[in-house]
Amino acid sequence: MCGTRKRDRKLRVVPASSPEEIFAPAEFVALEHTAHSKLFENQRFVWEALKQIASYLQFRLKPAILGQLMGKPFISNTVFVGAGTIVEQGAVLKGPAWIGENCHVRSGCYVRENVIVGDGVVMGNSCEFKNSIIFDEAQIPHFNYVGDSIVGYRAHLGAGVILSNVKLDHQEIAVAGPDGAVATGLTKFGAVIGDRAEIGCNAVINPGAMIGRDCIIYPCANVRGVLPSGSILKVRQDHQTLLRRDLH
Repeated sequence: MCGTRKRDRKLRVVPASSPEEIFAPAEFVALEHTAHSKLFENQRFVWEALKQIASYLQFRLKPAILGQLMGKPFISNTVFVGAGTIVEQGAVLKGPAWIGENCHVRSGCYVRENVIVGDGVVMGNSCEFKNSIIFDEAQIPHFNYVGDSIVGYRAHLGAGVILSNVKLDHQEIAVAGPDGAVATGLTKFGAVIGDRAEIGCNAVINPGAMIGRDCIIYPCANVRGVLPSGSILKVRQDHQTLLRRDLH
């Protein structure tokens, strides 16, 4: 992807004429890979869809369990589970939540309020979801937190990846635009993860991070700001190996 050219490893913003162009929904996610594209209609910025989830579910959600239950997972009466989806014992689907077809909700998964999940999604052990939109075929399989975030088509979060959604000072979250910060109007906003992005194990994605399509983020990275589509964010460590003196 990067060839032999030297690449700028710093997070940077793709030049464009306006924040509306840079942060438009179509710049991060393919709306044909969700049954809930209406959430993004007439939105200037992709993150504005997060503000619509609660009302969208309130008026459109029709609770039903069409999938397969293994054992006795907890599923409230404000949850829809699509055909072909498997929900394992030990999962907790508190809802309101809309989970698509042919998903795999593994034991220990905790789905809180206002979560919309596409088709073919893996939701793994010890993963927590809250006020988020997950596109088709995304994989969030191990020890992840996804709060107030959008995860694109076929995006993958490695084990332990955290999408942090609140600043330490609890103030409004802004996104780094080309001419300065862009206010979101949100005090809880995790990240937008573009289609097919790959995020390595134990990375922390800080509030308001915007990860473009087809990005690769190395394990244990601490990420904030904007990562343009097709970028690789590397983490380099210096290691020193010493002999144990007490054994010699």
